[in-house]
Amino acid sequence: MGSTGVDGSGLTGIAPPGARPRRAAPFQGNLLASSVTAAAAVVIAGLTWWMLWYFDRSLQVAHGQLVVARVIEVALGVTVLAVPWYGLLALAASLRGRRLAAREAFADARMAIEDSRDHIWVVVGIGLTALIVAFLAFLLAGNNGSVRHVMLDWTYMWRRTHTGLLRGFWLNIKLFVVAEVLVLPWSLLVAIVRMLPGRACAPVRILAITYIDVFRGVPAIITIYLIVFGFSLAKVPVFKSLSPDNQLFWLGILALVLVYGAYVAEVYRAGLESIHWSQTAAARSLGLSQMQTLRHVVVPQAVRRIVPPLLNDFVALQKDTALLSIVGLLEILNIASQYKNQFFNLSPVTGAAMCFLVITIPFTRFVDYLIKRDRARTQAQ
Repeated sequence: MGSTGVDGSGLTGIAPPGARPRRAAPFQGNLLASSVTAAAAVVIAGLTWWMLWYFDRSLQVAHGQLVVARVIEVALGVTVLAVPWYGLLALAASLRGRRLAAREAFADARMAIEDSRDHIWVVVGIGLTALIVAFLAFLLAGNNGSVRHVMLDWTYMWRRTHTGLLRGFWLNIKLFVVAEVLVLPWSLLVAIVRMLPGRACAPVRILAITYIDVFRGVPAIITIYLIVFGFSLAKVPVFKSLSPDNQLFWLGILALVLVYGAYVAEVYRAGLESIHWSQTAAARSLGLSQMQTLRHVVVPQAVRRIVPPLLNDFVALQKDTALLSIVGLLEILNIASQYKNQFFNLSPVTGAAMCFLVITIPFTRFVDYLIKRDRARTQAQ
């Protein structure tokens, strides 16, 4: 049998015959880290309470709003008590680990140190969250609440402006829906053209690559300027026969389709190239033509794979409809800017931002869910 030995950590080393037993790693505590964490936790709690107090002093609102604000302040102040509590727990667990190690109960000592490290991470997570929230409150309380009044005054953000903001946001939604309906087939066509094989298809492949490179390389705002103002001044056929409002709408749609068609075409191409060549070979061996293979075999599989990145582009497109405010479309940002000039207050612009968040946050969470589901399905295979 191999020789055995016990080192200073209480672990038994096993060695082959004739060899010296290896020493296990010595016990290592984390007293310094836990002490620093406990001290930092107390400082974080103190800073958070001070910033909440500073925010409360700046409040000059109606009684009902004051009550709501103070309930939130108290809730945050009570929550931040968890930071020094877990800091003390981390320090206590570290000291317990040292005592157990001194009695050579190394397994229990290591468990205590792991508990201490877990508590340290809780302090880091809750502490940073509390500091960020309190700092935002401190920032909004700057200059006796002027920052909050200029950017987050509910009277200007919604009560006086909600009708105009909602009307403008409805135009943003229409722009997004129409543009996306056109982007999907257009970008798929560009991706397929770019992947056409053979020397005979080289000219159209070059055209597709040039289109993608140009419209991905030029900022979207420049494309919108050139398309909307350029086509209007040049009186391009089809568009010149439209009314001014319809002309702005459809030229804006065209600009968005050209920009996002280039981005989505690359997403489609990545999905098409991810399909193994054997799928195409099997379809062609069954007598399907190149186009039938794409339609019935390659494209359906590729689309299922690219749904998450495709939806990410949808989120970006929905936000970028606000860029059309620079050409005079009365969408939500343009209307919010008019209210800003009327009231000399930026709260309507903040209201416009919140309207976008109502759409983009659920959309983003849905994308995350699809990515997680796809990852789970792939790992199950």
